[in-house]
Amino acid sequence: MQQKSETPKGRKSPKLKRMGLHERAAARMRTMIIRGELPPGSQTQETRLSKELGVSRTPLREAMKVLAAEGLVELRPNRSPRIAGLAVEGITELFEALAGIERIAAELAAERATERDLARLRTLQTRMEGHHRSGKLDDYFAINGEIHNTIVRMARNTPLREAHETLISRAERARYLALGADRRWSNSVDEHAGILAALEARDSEAAGRLLGAHVRQTGTALLETLAPKPKLTAA
Repeated sequence: MQQKSETPKGRKSPKLKRMGLHERAAARMRTMIIRGELPPGSQTQETRLSKELGVSRTPLREAMKVLAAEGLVELRPNRSPRIAGLAVEGITELFEALAGIERIAAELAAERATERDLARLRTLQTRMEGHHRSGKLDDYFAINGEIHNTIVRMARNTPLREAHETLISRAERARYLALGADRRWSNSVDEHAGILAALEARDSEAAGRLLGAHVRQTGTALLETLAPKPKLTAA
């Protein structure tokens, strides 16, 4: 009897371990793509990535499928996967949709957030401002994303949160690039402070309006960053 009870566990364990590996590999690759360590258009090299991520080829390929579903990787028949380019033509629509979702979330959050929620948001804001003063862009970006996700969770609306999770994964690389736009980083800090103030005041209209505008402005800043620069002509 004891042998029978151990056998299923022995069979299940490798599966759980493999799932954990491919999820961790996908998370690490996602970060590398967002930060430009794996640039758009570049081909993935399984041997190098397997070594760098510390996984075998099987979980790596599973990770590629996850990232392909998010639009970050292109799977090509009989060829190595390629890091997807940033589709400029879809940026406006993506950020319009994201702004709409986050605006509704902020309106609900202003009404439903607990004092503990708001205290957590204030702590994140303080940490984010510190990273901005120190010039730590990657740390700032991580906290920034956590703030947006926290506000959505504060709305306490499951369908809204699920829709946001789907879109935010597609927008992460764009959001990171947008911070490189002229003054966007500093403006983003100020905008977040205004959003927090509106949430703390329980002003749902202002919180929604400010967060929606903040997200749309990020999309606009990215389009400006990606726009072709005019060529200088000789006088």
